[in-house]
Amino acid sequence: MSIWKQLLVIAVLAGLGYGGYEGYQRYVVATSPQADNSGRPAARPGTVEMTAAEVRTLSETIEAVGTTRARQSIEIVPEASGRIEDINFAPGQHVEQGAILVQLDDTIARADMTEAKARLLERNRMLERMTQLRGSNAVSEAGLEEATARLAEAQAQLDRADQRLDVRTIRAPFAGVVGLSEVDQGARVTAGTLITRLDDLSEVEVEFSLPETLFAEVRIGQKITASSVAFPGRQFEGRIEAVDSRIDPISRAFRTRAIIPNPDGTLPAGMFLSLDLTLSQTDRIVVPDEAIIFQAAETYVFTVEEGKARRVVVRTGQRQNGFVAIMDGLNKGDEVIVRGLHRVRDGGAVEPLESPDTSSADAESGS
Repeated sequence: MSIWKQLLVIAVLAGLGYGGYEGYQRYVVATSPQADNSGRPAARPGTVEMTAAEVRTLSETIEAVGTTRARQSIEIVPEASGRIEDINFAPGQHVEQGAILVQLDDTIARADMTEAKARLLERNRMLERMTQLRGSNAVSEAGLEEATARLAEAQAQLDRADQRLDVRTIRAPFAGVVGLSEVDQGARVTAGTLITRLDDLSEVEVEFSLPETLFAEVRIGQKITASSVAFPGRQFEGRIEAVDSRIDPISRAFRTRAIIPNPDGTLPAGMFLSLDLTLSQTDRIVVPDEAIIFQAAETYVFTVEEGKARRVVVRTGQRQNGFVAIMDGLNKGDEVIVRGLHRVRDGGAVEPLESPDTSSADAESGS
């Protein structure tokens, strides 16, 4: 085929193609309802999901760790030596204040007590006789004074005997839970021998350290929430009771003490706890995380007005539980796009996706 015939064929094909394009634009596109003023097909609106900005209470919390300590805790030790006659407690038992825990052999102490009482009785009668005789000048003033002194001496001896007898009965100085017994019945103990421990667990103390940057924000009475791996899913509420007035120059931290009510004795002394300290609570307008778009130095969201997306620059704040606080740019109830953002452009047409609840409500109203 000659070159002229080839050029002719190409020209014919080009003319047919151009004619087909013009016919499509004139008879198909121009009559389409989605065509714009230029005759080009309009972009299909992007389907998006929306949600309303709402007000939530956001808490500013910090985490710490600490170990429980009994509100009161002492070691039960005897003040005198002797043989243990009776142990009146079981490990883990709750005892009331004044309850007898241990009884030491008190035979000699009771004998000393009886002797002291007898001596006091004798000296008291002697003083009565001396007083009567002094009335008739049968005895001197010095004799009466000596009898008075001997009575006071006998009273002091009785008091000492009473004290020696009393210390052989070991009582609980306050209500609490006793620990394991370190001695056995019948054993001989000396003053200072450890018998058991007594803990007041009606409340437990938790001491922990915080960085000095928080010193101005921590105050007495602030709420804490504690948890332990020993009690999964359970939380214990407490409050700050004391804040140290000094900051450690090495660790740059200060000690803080919290109190956790423990009426059922669930928390023992010495348990490791994870703590959440609530510094403040504030009501803020929030939107879900996925609605926020970061671009260069701007942070913005997309709202919808008259079926078109509008970009709104916002100033964000605290994040918590999948939500972001909006400090400026939105009002409560403003609808923002949360899904389908990759199809959204500022000023572009969008089609909000109806939620299942809305669709069912429309269906019921139509029926």
